[in-house]
Amino acid sequence: MTRTEGTAPGTPVRTATSASLLSSTATTTSASTESEMSSMPPAPTMKEPYNPADALDDIRGVTWALHEFLHSRMVESEEYCNKIDPPKQRLYFATGFGLIQCVKGLMSFEDKDLLDAIGHTRHGNTIASQHRKRQSSFTTRLAGYIVPSLSTSSVEWIKEMTPVERHAELVFAESLFEKSLLGVVYSGDWLAFIKEVLNMRTTMNIYRQLGKYLETVDAEAEERGEGPEDKSIDIDFRSGVYLGVGMSNLILSLMPGKLLALVELFGYKGDRHLGLQALQKAGGWTKDSHEPAIDREQEGVRRSICDMCLLIFHLVLSSFTFDGVDIMMAQKILDWNLNRYPNGVFFLFGAGRLAVCRSQPRSAIEYYTKATESQSQYRNLYHISWWEIAIANFALWDIPASLECWRNLEAEATWSKACYTYGMAACLAAMGEQMEASKLMNKVPGLRQRIAGKSIPLEKFVARKARKFQQQGGRLALPALELAYVFQAISHAPKKVITSQMLPEVEVVLERLKQHEKTPAKYEGGHGYWDDYCLARFLEGVCCRFVAFPDADAVLDPSDKAIVPLADARTRAADAFKAVFEYGTKIELDHHLVYYAHFEYGRLLARSDDKAAAREQFDLVLSGKPLEVNASGRKGKYSLENALHLRTHAALEALDQDRLL
Repeated sequence: MTRTEGTAPGTPVRTATSASLLSSTATTTSASTESEMSSMPPAPTMKEPYNPADALDDIRGVTWALHEFLHSRMVESEEYCNKIDPPKQRLYFATGFGLIQCVKGLMSFEDKDLLDAIGHTRHGNTIASQHRKRQSSFTTRLAGYIVPSLSTSSVEWIKEMTPVERHAELVFAESLFEKSLLGVVYSGDWLAFIKEVLNMRTTMNIYRQLGKYLETVDAEAEERGEGPEDKSIDIDFRSGVYLGVGMSNLILSLMPGKLLALVELFGYKGDRHLGLQALQKAGGWTKDSHEPAIDREQEGVRRSICDMCLLIFHLVLSSFTFDGVDIMMAQKILDWNLNRYPNGVFFLFGAGRLAVCRSQPRSAIEYYTKATESQSQYRNLYHISWWEIAIANFALWDIPASLECWRNLEAEATWSKACYTYGMAACLAAMGEQMEASKLMNKVPGLRQRIAGKSIPLEKFVARKARKFQQQGGRLALPALELAYVFQAISHAPKKVITSQMLPEVEVVLERLKQHEKTPAKYEGGHGYWDDYCLARFLEGVCCRFVAFPDADAVLDPSDKAIVPLADARTRAADAFKAVFEYGTKIELDHHLVYYAHFEYGRLLARSDDKAAAREQFDLVLSGKPLEVNASGRKGKYSLENALHLRTHAALEALDQDRLL
């Protein structure tokens, strides 16, 4: 490892020579769709009429449909499922089709698609119930509390199941989880929300028992000298258990502290590393080998889904947590899957996210563009790419290009019209198009949505900013750069972009503010001076912090030399954050700035090897103390408070593990 300008002494930062790994991913996407299709086996036919006792014979058909889906041939996958099983009475086809509809519903976020998906997953759940082992009588179940072998949740109970019944138990849990997830998204009140959460509890119970069963039979096989695994358990069942156990542990480990404490009272505890190990087991992934131990011929049907879950954790959830994140593991999984699915839209998304995590926004845009070109069947998948391209263009400070993406999203996507409209307005305001920006800002507050009767935090933030724009007579300071910070685009921006384009924008605002430092009441009609001052100093601190200390996973381009020396950037960042602390009590509306300034100052201190002082800053953020409030200060929560607490807890974990922040 070489140490480059902008890093603390002794701090390893990967240079562009490490980018050869990314280039290997890029070459795998060169295969044409025609060559893919020629290498695909023909669609298998299934036995007719359907016999529930032969339900596992359908797995090869569902496997073919899954591979079609992952090759970005989604419509062909759906058509095949409909052709094989029009009434959706087959165990694996009913639930497999439900999974496809679940993905479609979550992509579009439209009521019709969500309701259709809920209907299909509910039907799949019913079909799975019909294939499950029949429950014992009430008397026997009651006796199970005294005699463990009679319990319907014991390992002995699962041992007595036929292979089809065990698969049905697994599929029941999967379809119930999908239905619950859709229900949480669609639910309009707390009662419906709680009902679906309770269903998730049932799912986790089943996964936990199936996991114990697998551990028990494997241990018994090892005692018999047959090896570390029971060979009588088919790999399709194994991969499903690994998926369920892995995701259950990950979900629980990601819960906020207060909620997790409540969940643990009911006996649920998430072990993040156990969850990651389970997901890796499905594909045979280890830290020591670049290639997986399990090849295509030996894998279970859910292996690819396990790989996708790992990529989501390492590349998406890494924005909010550090513990367990392994970018190199994500690279290996992507290399292998992009070789297998060169036009697979989901893995192209993953390659884009990997480029973002390595602070290579230009490469990220190339991958996301390939993702849009890889398929035209599910238009909603374009929206994911446009969102990511909009943020990557913020990192390059190409505001017109980002604006184009927000326009496309606002015209087509339905996830969050409020965010898309505000993204357009912020870009237009940064470009000086105040009249059009004003029209859009007026629309933002009325476009908010609710989930389970609760506002979406990001939508609440943009609505507050839009109202502030109106109150200030059509003015906001640095709206595009602030949005770039919220989306973590500054942290992944090249140093040259930060110093030559972002910082000058901040300096223009600071110069204008300086003209009124003795008479703040005369600034812009007497309102917003200290809000604008603290925002500008905060963004100055963030920009200088990433010039001094690039993101820990950044792959630096040797030609990207910052104009500001390390020591100067670090000092300037610290001074900027301290200015926010000093004048934060004078803020009228943007109270969140003080809390975020403490968080970013803590990260700066951590990278400067002052961990004790960094911990003090993080503890302040989590203390619940009002850090900025004067006598007439804010009431209630500040903007994006929960997101900040999540990131602060993760930062404390990183400190404990000596990971770079």
